[in-house]
Amino acid sequence: MYWLTFGYVGLAVIVFAESGLLAGFFLPGDTLLITAGILASQGHLNIFLTLVIVVVAAIVGDSVGYFIGSKVGPKLFTRPDSRFFSQKNLHEAHAFFEKYGAQSIIFARFVPIVRTFIPTIAGVSKLSYKKFLTYNVLGGTLWGLVVTLLGYTLGRIIPNMDHYILPVVIVVMVVSFIPAVVHLQKRKHAKTTEVTND
Repeated sequence: MYWLTFGYVGLAVIVFAESGLLAGFFLPGDTLLITAGILASQGHLNIFLTLVIVVVAAIVGDSVGYFIGSKVGPKLFTRPDSRFFSQKNLHEAHAFFEKYGAQSIIFARFVPIVRTFIPTIAGVSKLSYKKFLTYNVLGGTLWGLVVTLLGYTLGRIIPNMDHYILPVVIVVMVVSFIPAVVHLQKRKHAKTTEVTND
């Protein structure tokens, strides 16, 4: 019973930190949700409670990230790199926000690392909290339900799926980074084209 409670608490803490705390960009968001879904399919976790915890932690985490950005503001862009902070990640998220606007709050949910910085960028950009919250709730709910239920579905249709969690986690990690890699390649190509035209 104690390990079960710790499982729910740990899930909430990690999703919260990865969603809204800048130091949480390295945490395993997608893989954690897939794993939680698989464990729920095997009866180790309650799927409904798991979904509620994931969605609420994601939404609250993003809101905290927004308020960090609204309070700290431009100072973030002069903060030195550290073990738990990267200017490169911050600027990538800023470019992502500039390209997609408020909708980036939804899109970024499915892009590792970027999703950690987007709420803070929204706060820095002075996006109205009412508008932010609307997209935050949509994005957090979609991400939490889709990714967790994907793991749950896999666990239900594949026998002894809990024995294959590690390979599944590796595949999810690779797939989840594809959007970020594609985005970076497009930016790199655009910069190269600009330099060539100049």
